[in-house]
Formats: sequence, structure tokens, C-alpha cells
Amino acid sequence: MLSAPFVSGGMIAAKSRAVTYPAVQFSGTTSNGAVIRKVMGYGHISQHHASAINRFYGEALNPYLNFHRPCYFAIDQVDAKGKIRKTYPHDQIMTPWERLQTVPNYPHWLKPGVTTQTLKHQAGTMSDNDAALQVQNARKRLFHSFNRRSKLAA
Repeated sequence: MLSAPFVSGGMIAAKSRAVTYPAVQFSGTTSNGAVIRKVMGYGHISQHHASAINRFYGEALNPYLNFHRPCYFAIDQVDAKGKIRKTYPHDQIMTPWERLQTVPNYPHWLKPGVTTQTLKHQAGTMSDNDAALQVQNARKRLFHSFNRRSKLAA
């Protein structure tokens, strides 16, 4: 479970493990593994493809997940019996970048060298649909390179 809204280590520096912000915690309704498996599939991928996969994550998938793919964020509500219920109101559907902007003084928590201007620029460089198309094309190229390498090795 992540304590920050950005996937894969993202852009928030961990000042202390004890510091948590309820406004930015994931609800735990899904795991990052489910997101990765949806994109990468369940088949075995050989270890020698790891550098190409990491490049795909860093250049295509992580920016898409952080800036363009909306997520549900839970709100805890206490019912009449005192039980905490998680609800997912429509006004809490937003991207992790949009959610990060709701945190008070969020620039203080950014990693050194990461600025709000660079994040805003990265978020606004393309539309959500264009970013999804870029991920799909990058994924096709990645899997095509797997098949090409395995045929050359045979």
C-alpha cells in the first residue's frame, strides 16, 4: 500500500515513515499489481527484458497513471453503529496529480529537483486520450521487441 499518491516511488519525498496524510492515502481497494497485470498480462516475461520494461514504466506507464488515469479516492464515514464505511463519491474521482494538489503545502513534500511547474507542464502536454494511446503504442512496441528477440535467439 502506498502512502503517497504517485505510483512507483513517484515524486513525493518520504520525509518520515510516521508522517501520513489522510487526504492522500490510497483506500486499498486495488493493488498496483492489478494495474500492472492489466497492462502487462499474466504471462511469464523473461528477466533479460527487465531493462526494457523499466524503461516502458518510466517513459509511458507511470506518467499516464499519475497524470491522466482517474482513480477513486475513498471517504470514511461513520455509520449509526460506529462502524467506519468507505464511500466513493463522484467528486472524489480524480487523477493522483489532481489529488496531490489538494494537499496543503504539497510543494514542500516534493522530491528535490521536482517543481510544481514541471509537474504542471508534464500534466498538460497531452490529453488523457492521447496519453492512453501513447501507452498502448509503447506497449505494442515493447511486446514486439520481446517476440523479435526470442525469434533471433532461436
